[in-house]
Amino acid sequence: MSAEKPEDMPESPQNPSHRKTVAIISKPDRPELSEALPALEKWLLQRNYAVVVDQESAAYFAPAIVVPRSELAAQAPDLALVLGGDGTLLSAARAVAKVGTLILGVNLGTLGFMTEVPLSDLYPALEAIEKGHYIVDNRSMLSCSLVRGGGIHATHSALNEAVVSKSAIARLNHFELFVDAEFVSSYRADGLIVSTPTGSTAYSLGAGGPILKPDVAAFVITPVSPHGLTHRPVVVRDTVEIEIQVKTGDEEAYLSLDGQVGMPMRDSDIVRCVKAEHSARLLRFKKTFFEVLATKLKWGER
Repeated sequence: MSAEKPEDMPESPQNPSHRKTVAIISKPDRPELSEALPALEKWLLQRNYAVVVDQESAAYFAPAIVVPRSELAAQAPDLALVLGGDGTLLSAARAVAKVGTLILGVNLGTLGFMTEVPLSDLYPALEAIEKGHYIVDNRSMLSCSLVRGGGIHATHSALNEAVVSKSAIARLNHFELFVDAEFVSSYRADGLIVSTPTGSTAYSLGAGGPILKPDVAAFVITPVSPHGLTHRPVVVRDTVEIEIQVKTGDEEAYLSLDGQVGMPMRDSDIVRCVKAEHSARLLRFKKTFFEVLATKLKWGER
């Protein structure tokens, strides 16, 4: 484990003046968790941590305190242990990043760009955290609002991306893109992706977008199967305001956040995206971003 000094060195869990709270967040339908989660809760309680468990985790055993994932932020957990893959971590980040929770992703065998630690290394990782031997990656997030009739209809955050796309049976949608109120272009395409650096290795990459290092202060706007062959991904500073207006006529468009939260869009609706006020604070130990890319994308060695 790395010995770099972290942003916030944790106090000893034995210190009664500040009892740390740990949230456990899990992916459904992983049979190995039926044994792993009770043991994890016991380990944490023995070290005087307060433990809260989301409802997905509670399906595997009978924890002491169960809280819906959407309400975990109210518990202000110091650390969230996320057992699953990147999808579970995305959901966890939207739930707890707003209160500054440190997030450790534990990989259960999926691709996992953000879940560095395998389940077999969970306890060594926890011991390293107790000693302060970890690095914090602050990952920028999006705050996206659906604007309808001049008013904000809904606002959600995203760690990877916001996608405005056509419905399953619709024809190519018409989108108009604005950056800081300046008109950029009209698109006829299957969709437009607004991606964070973290999300640049997700849907945007599959649509031909560039890979950004997580610490790059930028967003990527990537068209999905554009009708115009000259339309290419655009990289902008993360201080700008991005607006996408849909021109659907009688067709329906759809807004999706991290591929997990979504809502239908009507003609002339606007998606307005800015950098969120909070970041996702992901824990890392030894692997660099390029080492992760080399492993996950199977890039060749020197």
